[in-house]
Amino acid sequence: MSTVDESRHRPSEAREAVAGFLASASLFASALGVAHRPARIVPIAIVLMLVAAVMTERHTKLVAWALGIAVVCWMLGMTVAVVTERPLY
Repeated sequence: MSTVDESRHRPSEAREAVAGFLASASLFASALGVAHRPARIVPIAIVLMLVAAVMTERHTKLVAWALGIAVVCWMLGMTVAVVTERPLY
């Protein structure tokens, strides 16, 4: 007889939670890429977003926002780095 409630520990729910965290981490990394070395940080954010997109069905809006913000942060970060003559990577 098991004392652990089996319905509380579904792998699909854990996967959805991890995908949400990955999408959120992607948003944070994209924003960080504007301020510091965009050619190094924003591609990592895009990879995190792609992994989150494969893992989730529930957080598709969050993943879509992460993609849009990553593109904007890439362009903005590269522009800021070129104008201020900072290193890109």
